[in-house]
Amino acid sequence: MSFRPPFAVGDTVTHPEICTAFQCGNMGGMHRSKRTNTLIIISDHTKSLYDDKWYGDTLHYTGMGKTGDQTLTSQNRTLAESDHNGVEVYLFEVLHLARHVNGTEKQKAAQRDVTSSVYVRDPFVAEYAKRRAKGICQLCGQPAPFWDQKGRPYLESHHIEWLSQGGADTTDNTAALCPNCHKKMHIVNDPEDVQKLRSAIG
Repeated sequence: MSFRPPFAVGDTVTHPEICTAFQCGNMGGMHRSKRTNTLIIISDHTKSLYDDKWYGDTLHYTGMGKTGDQTLTSQNRTLAESDHNGVEVYLFEVLHLARHVNGTEKQKAAQRDVTSSVYVRDPFVAEYAKRRAKGICQLCGQPAPFWDQKGRPYLESHHIEWLSQGGADTTDNTAALCPNCHKKMHIVNDPEDVQKLRSAIG
């Protein structure tokens, strides 16, 4: 890999900083840069247009195209062939949207400065957390509900202190949960459950 971006895993960066670093355009969720031979993927979890989801350590990402079936053209094709076309793929996730309203009352209704926070996840942290759990959900204590296509117990990695709240993408902040408990943590996030997870990996 010849190009090295100025970001470390876990950094919070802005969209303009990404475009400047990778020398790419700023439109859409897939940015191709021929100057750095990279493809930048922006998975925006704050928007309802697409529903990108993590299943284990695999992100099910919706590519380009808003109407009808998507086709393997343009950057969809670049991504699909990235295992052999030499293009390096970088993933950034938008997990929290902060809005800053400026000006007078009249301006507030028409003008907003929007800043997106994007995070880079380390897949090795997620994999370590799941292996450490040995197929058992670290919240409910039950075995994984099913096995994936590779014959591994299916659990999902969860940051105990969310990245959007300043949590670190490290093994001591990442637990492995069944899908039901993972959803519970993102909806309820009960303090007792948080402490239970900290104890489980401590």
